[in-house]
Amino acid sequence: MESLKELQERYESLKGLGLKLNIERGQPGDDNFDLSNALLGIVTEKDVITQSGFDVRNYPGGVLGLPEARELFAGILGVKPEEVMVGNNASLLILSKVLMWALLRGVLGSPAPWCKTDKQKMIVTVPGYDRHFTLLAELGFEMIPVKMTQEGPDMDAVEKAAAADASVKGILFVPTYSNPSGETVSGKTVERLAAMKTAAPDFTIFADDAYAVHHLVDNPVKPKNLLRACEEAGNPNRIYLFSSTSKITFSSGGIGFMATSATNLVYIAKFFGTTFIGPNKVEQLRHVKFLGSYPGGVAGIMKEHAKLLKPKFDITDQVLAKELDGTGLATWSKPSGGYFISLDTTRPVAKRAVDLCKEAGVAITPAGATYPFGKDPKDANIRISPTRPPVAELEKAIEVLAVCVKLASAEYDSAKN
Repeated sequence: MESLKELQERYESLKGLGLKLNIERGQPGDDNFDLSNALLGIVTEKDVITQSGFDVRNYPGGVLGLPEARELFAGILGVKPEEVMVGNNASLLILSKVLMWALLRGVLGSPAPWCKTDKQKMIVTVPGYDRHFTLLAELGFEMIPVKMTQEGPDMDAVEKAAAADASVKGILFVPTYSNPSGETVSGKTVERLAAMKTAAPDFTIFADDAYAVHHLVDNPVKPKNLLRACEEAGNPNRIYLFSSTSKITFSSGGIGFMATSATNLVYIAKFFGTTFIGPNKVEQLRHVKFLGSYPGGVAGIMKEHAKLLKPKFDITDQVLAKELDGTGLATWSKPSGGYFISLDTTRPVAKRAVDLCKEAGVAITPAGATYPFGKDPKDANIRISPTRPPVAELEKAIEVLAVCVKLASAEYDSAKN
């Protein structure tokens, strides 16, 4: 293993390169966006009336979205079209609206609006998605962190929290290729979530299935469907699923969508309908035409994305292995899909390593961001977003990160001694 002096010299050498690299946010690369360029011109004046009879230029159509879009996106989530609402860009916006209406009016079957209770608590998984934490904090939820395991949320902890306290209103997590660590819920975990006893009669699962079709392998494990599991367990209204095309087509011009029970959908659509007349049907039609005509459909374009993204995940793993294998300084995930790699340092040096990276010209998600309020109790987790930079730039960025982890760890050991 390199000495502290050797690592300092190597770091200064990398710093002297004047790098300006960014692996901070999970953005697609320009080559990923190029796969969808035909989307820009696919709808013309000949397409203003859809097969279902809607004029996409006009208001009528309601808040649930075009029937063709509901059918298309039902396939992504493995549900029925009548269980789907299709909105505008960003599933996070739909999620936020459901949570806000839950606070103001409750979910279907709530004894009272959630805001009428002294506290509203939400179970979240850690490490997890920083935007989930920010949204919940701003809405006034107290967060109960539970560990994300290889089988999904730590169900012993989830069941204990949900059964003990009626103010625990739900759980929010990413079920497929979890952000950032890449786990997918097991069938057993899905069954436990669907059937578990809860103190709150209106306990709700909010599953942000953003990476449901974002596979990096040819034969991905297909998780048990949460909506069907809740139905089978006798809790059909317990679940809301969210997803989008933000990393299928364009991040700036994608489509967000949601699935829940048909009865839930009637209930929540009434509230949505008070805030807007309907979503952007032109954008929905563009996605229907583009993805419907793409060779192989959604699965076809996702295979093309995987061809571009897998080399980036591979080079990240190769550089980390070259620099850190056998050092005992860090472990990292090797996901089969999704958009992130999660690295954990064995010493409490994540913040120092990220700061060193920044000084060397490599932007990384701030340490602690994968925990509520940015406070990682172990100061260990670093989220790597390898998807946007070209492979050559990514390789250098990961080298810098690995050197910074080693240098921060050596500094820590030196200070202790």
